[in-house]
Amino acid sequence: MKYCILFLLILLSAPSFGQGSDEQLAQAYYSRQEYQKAMVYSEKVYARDPSKANFLRLYDCYIQTKEVNDAEKLLKKQIKNYKYDFEYPVLLGQFYEDNNDPSKAQKVYEDLVNDLPNNASVIVNIYNAFRTKGKNDFALQALQKGEKILKNTYPLQLQFADLYGAMGETQKMMESYMDLLDNYPSYVKYVQNILARQIDFNAEEDKEYDYLKTVLLEKVQRQPENGTSSDMLVWLLIQKKNFNAALIQVQALDRRENGDGVRVFELGNICKENKDYEVARKAYKYVRDLGESNRLFYRAELALLNTRYLEVTTNRNYGQTEIQAAIAEYESALTRLGNNASVIPLILELGHIEAFYGNAPLSALTRLEKALEIPRISDMYRAEIRMELADINVLNADVWQASIYYMQIEKDFKFEPIGQEAKFKNARIFYYDGEFNFAQSQLDILKQSTTKLIANDAMQLSLLITENFGLDSNYEAMYWFAQGDLMIAQHKYDSAFIFFDSIQEKYNYHSLGDDILIKKSEAMQLQGKWNEAVKYLDELLKFYAYDILADDAVFQLGDIYENHLFDSEKAAGFYKTILFDYKGSMHTIEARKRFRRLRGDITTDDEL
Repeated sequence: MKYCILFLLILLSAPSFGQGSDEQLAQAYYSRQEYQKAMVYSEKVYARDPSKANFLRLYDCYIQTKEVNDAEKLLKKQIKNYKYDFEYPVLLGQFYEDNNDPSKAQKVYEDLVNDLPNNASVIVNIYNAFRTKGKNDFALQALQKGEKILKNTYPLQLQFADLYGAMGETQKMMESYMDLLDNYPSYVKYVQNILARQIDFNAEEDKEYDYLKTVLLEKVQRQPENGTSSDMLVWLLIQKKNFNAALIQVQALDRRENGDGVRVFELGNICKENKDYEVARKAYKYVRDLGESNRLFYRAELALLNTRYLEVTTNRNYGQTEIQAAIAEYESALTRLGNNASVIPLILELGHIEAFYGNAPLSALTRLEKALEIPRISDMYRAEIRMELADINVLNADVWQASIYYMQIEKDFKFEPIGQEAKFKNARIFYYDGEFNFAQSQLDILKQSTTKLIANDAMQLSLLITENFGLDSNYEAMYWFAQGDLMIAQHKYDSAFIFFDSIQEKYNYHSLGDDILIKKSEAMQLQGKWNEAVKYLDELLKFYAYDILADDAVFQLGDIYENHLFDSEKAAGFYKTILFDYKGSMHTIEARKRFRRLRGDITTDDEL
């Protein structure tokens, strides 16, 4: 009985085992290009399962073994069994071409085009079958006839654009996308994503960009009510960073739609992010001038002033005339908006401009101290005001009053980022005063901060002290360096350079050499003297290319060339250097983002 059951199990498993063996043998022989042997087993497998994979293997075996008649019969059988898979008839046409029978091939292709049904799915499948085999002429014929049959009930423009792109007819491709948007505006984001990969927006001249811009301008002028064309034109100008032209279009669109300035406000934000502060201010001013009844009035007012603040503190391309104009704008806004908790951000920005750029630290201190008396301000606002007061006290050479403010903030927000920032700045006070051991003890704690920026700053200052403290018996060089650093914080740049130059004269080849160069560059950057800043960074890389500050110098060079000297090619080169020559740098992630953006791989932060 036991042996009978075992024999029965073997019999039941035999068909499965045999099928598996045929498949394995067919594939094994086929992989070894033993087509005659593979054909025997492939025929058995195909007879049981005429799937595409099994068909293709058997068909190729017939072709390789010159069994032309069998290959043709197999193809016709497959066409009969799978009449809605149009790859097979196209493959039959290719078979006739390969076997010197072009007239039969032509007939197969023409029959497919002539017999197109009123069915979008079938038409697209036939088009795809032609495209897969590189039969672009017949693919185009299928689309052209399908377009007549479907009569704009299906967006074949997608297929037209794909085909024209493959054929290198870029203008026709773009026309197809524009036709698509005329009939199906919901595809606008899809088309933008496609075109972002087709057009080189970083190139000085790009014929695709010029052509599309011309087409869109004509469409907007011809059909001003066509919002999609206007949106596309604005998008195109933004990609090219032609923000002024984009603003003109957005304002016109807002007026036509009797809008409330939302599009213009959003463009202002884009301009601000791209550091085109002049156009950003124009955009925000447009929204603000729509009147106090507009829901964006207050936000536009704040954004307009914040843009002025960024223009001063980031570009640093200003004179006292521009500074006084900025201060006047802030004071006018504060007069209109009143003295309440909502204007604290404006007071903070105005105080910073007055103290650090307007040579009026005492006025700034008075304004900020009064802000502490505003009723019902939050504890966080109170801390931010104290932080600004402390920073201004450092500028005004009252470092110990600054230390008191920093300690108050740290005590009240011990586990918050602002508390960690205050602790770092207080440690820096002791560093300025030559109390290096105490400063180091505080920095050791901050190196574990959950706030990455504070942890990095603490690490850098800690390394500076560790590497250079105690190299000479009276610590003179390190103290002079700290004093020079303090002079930079106080915007006393000539005094800072006296300290730095004294170190280089008295202590030749001191390890502070690279630190001095990067500090001199920082001083020039704070004054907006970008070419002088580059000179010191270049010098650092010339003499200290393998020291700890080299990657900082390379990244700063990339930033200066990108955002201030506007040489994207050079900027990209420095970011690339970070990626390949300084792989352990803390700047790697940001350098990669910027490099990819400058190279045109990405267009928005959402793609990073």
